[in-house]
Order: sequence, then C-alpha cells, then structure tokens
Amino acid sequence: MTRKIRTRKTRRLTIIAVAGCILAVALGLVLYAMNDTIVFFNSPADVQAKNVAPGTRFRLGGLVKEGSVRRGEKQQVEFEVMDAQSSIRVHYQGLLPDLFREGQGVVAEGRLEPSGVFRADTVLAKHDENYMPREVADALKRQGHWQGEGPASQQAKQN
Repeated sequence: MTRKIRTRKTRRLTIIAVAGCILAVALGLVLYAMNDTIVFFNSPADVQAKNVAPGTRFRLGGLVKEGSVRRGEKQQVEFEVMDAQSSIRVHYQGLLPDLFREGQGVVAEGRLEPSGVFRADTVLAKHDENYMPREVADALKRQGHWQGEGPASQQAKQN
C-alpha cells in the first residue's frame, strides 16, 4: 500500500513539473515573439546617443519645436520633435490630434529612415495642460526643459 501511494504522489509531481515546464516554454516563446512589437520611448538625444539603426520601430517623444510645423497636401505634416539637446524631423501623413501645436508635448510612433527623418504612423498629443506621457516628462525634467508645475518649471522658465 505504501508503494502505491508513493507512485501516485510521484506521478502527480511529475505531471505538475511537466506542466510547469511547458508553461515556462510557452511564456518564453510569447515574450520572444513580442520582442519585435514592443515599442520603447526615446527622446531625440537618446536616438542620437544610441545610434538607432534605420528601420527600427520606436516611440519618439519631446516637444514640438516652435516654427517647425509645415503642412502639405493630402494631410502631410512635417515638424520637429526636440528636447534640450537636439531635435529630429518627423514626417506624418494623417489627421493630427486636436491639441497638437508647437511648444507642446508629443509622442510619435514609427520608424527612423536612413536619411535621419522619423516617419511616424501615429502621433499622440497631450490631452490637457496637466498631462504628458511619464517618459517624456521625466526626460524633459532631467534636461531642465520641463514646463509643467513645480520647481522644475520655475527653473525651465528662468533658462
């Protein structure tokens, strides 16, 4: 009788261990497959410092540079996204968010072209004066370029 109980326990533990291994392998495969679709945020200075390869998909965030917005035919728009250190030219075709304007925070998602121009397929603008994507706000605070509430905004206004 003791031998039969050990066999049941052993069989049960073996099934649990095999199921756990299968689950771990499946999770690993899912994460590996998602690796190409995960999009990271980069400021213009990050893109230049990391030498991002052309064709790489990522999110570009910063402020829309004053005087850089140019509208063309068929909803084509060109503008520059900047931070305290550099800027990157962005080409976008489509409708821009209603609150998109110069001097405001923006996140553009797309690919970097070999020419250094960022080809965006999605553009997101902040939806009110209190919101900015966390990564954009953190990058701008680190560079002393933040225009939000608090001590960092006072410092940015003095510069």
